[in-house]
Amino acid sequence: LKLRAISFSNNSSYLPPLRCPAVAHFEPRDGSPECYLIHGGRTPNNELSSSLYMLSVDSRGCNRKVTLQCQEKELVGDVPSARYGHTLSVIHSRGKTACVLFGGRSYMPSSERTTENWNSVVDCPPQVFLIDLEFGCSSAHTLPELTDGQSFHVALAREDCVYFLGGHILSSDCRPPRLIRLRVELLLGSPVITCTVLQEGLSITSAITSSVGYNEYIVFGGYQSETQKRMECTYIGLDDVGVHMEPREPPQWTSEISHSRTWFGGSLGKGSALFAVPSEGNPTPPDAYHFYQVNFQKEPDGEASTQGCSQESTDFEDSAPLEDSEELYFGREPHELEDSSDGEGATYNEEDEEDESQTGYWVKCCLSCQVDPNT
Repeated sequence: LKLRAISFSNNSSYLPPLRCPAVAHFEPRDGSPECYLIHGGRTPNNELSSSLYMLSVDSRGCNRKVTLQCQEKELVGDVPSARYGHTLSVIHSRGKTACVLFGGRSYMPSSERTTENWNSVVDCPPQVFLIDLEFGCSSAHTLPELTDGQSFHVALAREDCVYFLGGHILSSDCRPPRLIRLRVELLLGSPVITCTVLQEGLSITSAITSSVGYNEYIVFGGYQSETQKRMECTYIGLDDVGVHMEPREPPQWTSEISHSRTWFGGSLGKGSALFAVPSEGNPTPPDAYHFYQVNFQKEPDGEASTQGCSQESTDFEDSAPLEDSEELYFGREPHELEDSSDGEGATYNEEDEEDESQTGYWVKCCLSCQVDPNT
């Protein structure tokens, strides 16, 4: 597992290290460039963010160096409050594109916070937010079918529909096995949103979703209770009829995975996923993790099959710690790396480094801080 440092262009907005933000992949469509949308999340100061960022590749230099561009999108209208543990999905309807934001948690209202519950969180109201990326207009919609807020659920989008699967309701401390289908019609006037609550869902939170085909996914990982991981895998297919779910044979989990209390990770694309398990022992090794890669490949008949995990990596001696601003990686395709024309492979070139005197790294010390991060 090789990690490479990533730099930002000089005209980028400051992107703080965020935990549990909502991330959506915006594929190139109708001339729009490919980018990632990032909203919310926890900051290192344990504050909650309400910003929406658009992250794209600015350039690819020599030595396969990738420079990112991060732009903060200003929202107007019914702006979603700061939150984490929510989802952000991209939908397409009648030639238009919009983002659907739903769920999440936030701190208790300031009027209800005391010294004892200052850091207590609550579910955000069960509202659906539609965000127009072109103009930055946001609108909030309250639907009678959505009576409870939820967090850490799975959101899968296909054209004008978004499917919400699983999730945790903090007020009742439950993981209802429900499936919610949200259809959004972007009409010339106001959008029309219809919601259908289905009961044949999964009781799961914080799951990993890996795409294995066009609108086909494998969902694995996560938790089915506060103290029990979900070790099964589920195939999910989206089509014009609806959603289809089938159990799949899980990989041969190693003993470290089976006996661990926590695990986390994300999709690598094309039926592959990476997840990590904290090392456990007595004493517990500091900052040590087992990394695994799971591959879900298709059989010749089109059925998705689960492959085994690759061996974990515990060699940290040659790995330099990443700075907070270097936790993102946009890699090239494998054939691009093999046929790279720079001719220098992965050789370090000091000239590729940015002048740190021109690109400082600042964190605001308080809400009233007047330091300009661009200076």
